[in-house]
Amino acid sequence: MAIEVDEIIRTLLYEWKEKSLKGIRKRDLAIGDYLVLEPKKILVLTGFRRVGKTYLAYDSILSLLEKYRKEEVVYINFEDERILAKTEILTRLLPVMEEEFGKVPKYLFLDEIQNIPLWSKWLRRVYDNNAETYFVVTGSNSKLTSKEIPTELRGRFIERYLDPLSFKEFLSFKGEEYNFKEIEYSVSKKAQMRRLLKEYVEYGGLPEIVLLFEMRKKEVAQSYFSTVVQRDIIERYDVKNKECLKALLRLLSDSKIYSFSKLYNTLKSLGYKIGKNTLYDYVGYIENAFFLFSLQVLSYKAIDGLQYPRKLYFVDNVFISSLSSKFSQNLGRLYENCVYMDLARRFRAKADLFYWRSRQEGYEVDFVLFENRKVKQLIQVSYDLGSEETKKREVRALIAGSRALNCKDLLVINKDYEAEEEIEWFSEKRKVKFVPLWKWLLSETK
Repeated sequence: MAIEVDEIIRTLLYEWKEKSLKGIRKRDLAIGDYLVLEPKKILVLTGFRRVGKTYLAYDSILSLLEKYRKEEVVYINFEDERILAKTEILTRLLPVMEEEFGKVPKYLFLDEIQNIPLWSKWLRRVYDNNAETYFVVTGSNSKLTSKEIPTELRGRFIERYLDPLSFKEFLSFKGEEYNFKEIEYSVSKKAQMRRLLKEYVEYGGLPEIVLLFEMRKKEVAQSYFSTVVQRDIIERYDVKNKECLKALLRLLSDSKIYSFSKLYNTLKSLGYKIGKNTLYDYVGYIENAFFLFSLQVLSYKAIDGLQYPRKLYFVDNVFISSLSSKFSQNLGRLYENCVYMDLARRFRAKADLFYWRSRQEGYEVDFVLFENRKVKQLIQVSYDLGSEETKKREVRALIAGSRALNCKDLLVINKDYEAEEEIEWFSEKRKVKFVPLWKWLLSETK
């Protein structure tokens, strides 16, 4: 077995030395600064499958190769089908590198290492015993997040989450430049921006899909979905009731809001045998694969957070477009999902997101930004404010939320209306800012 493992490692190292790393596109998230930290830490890159973690690592490797030889900067992908899911592959990794290169690499990039048994214990040992080596680890599920990272690695790692492309990155990948003044005063530039935004809203920001022809985008998104379901949910958690899990995913793809009781009753009515605890587990598995995220109602009573329905957001809009069985394109839902993902990208490290709902009137605010134990901003998302009744409905919900939560920073993100209005309702005046989605997504002011 040892000889076979050694030969696999040597083959991987030879292929790495021969591999070309041209044509890597830049992302807004850069990890170079984390590769020179003192004292050194294990850098953990997490995020949804195919979001670009490997290419972000390649970008850093290219910079390192300006100073170091390839034998000193090594990348191993543990999802390579030739790699046996056995601890021996890790045990022999550094010894074989020393035999081949004369020493342990200065930088070691380990992609999807969580697939190998006892990976965390091995990583703790080699990290502690190799003072000169920097380790970068990537993974597509929550095993590598601060929530689940094994005890032996706590205090030894820094975690960074990589999202799908922001709209700004999307434009860069498409080779498009933007200038706010030109867009404001040019009909053709504004039309071009609307076209690009429409593509981004419908097909999202997964890098490979962004660069594909339109006719193939949904097909590839569906293949991503199948891979995530099989590898990151069914295989990882050894799910037995596969058809029930798939039915649950179909229900969620058609839903903007859900409660466990309603999901449970719907699945039972469709003939699926599932316990309530198993249902909770399944939703947790899906979230742990970074495929969807739940937003709870803002309440100072813990019981409300458990009893109220949760709002549902997908990691990328392309999954709403390609998986939902609803025939009409719900641009309102796509706009809201897009805003959620951008808010998560901007505020993940420093603020919490909720939604708000009044108990009696049923007013609802899409997003509540909660920072330092205080409500900082209320955000409403509406695709089209062309109808006066729609505008009134959105604004009334914001003002009701403003009164209840003592917040005066009120924003409505919409298709194309831009203004700041002072609106009076129930003898109270509030300033409400209206901003087009494209402009909010590209704005430097957060």
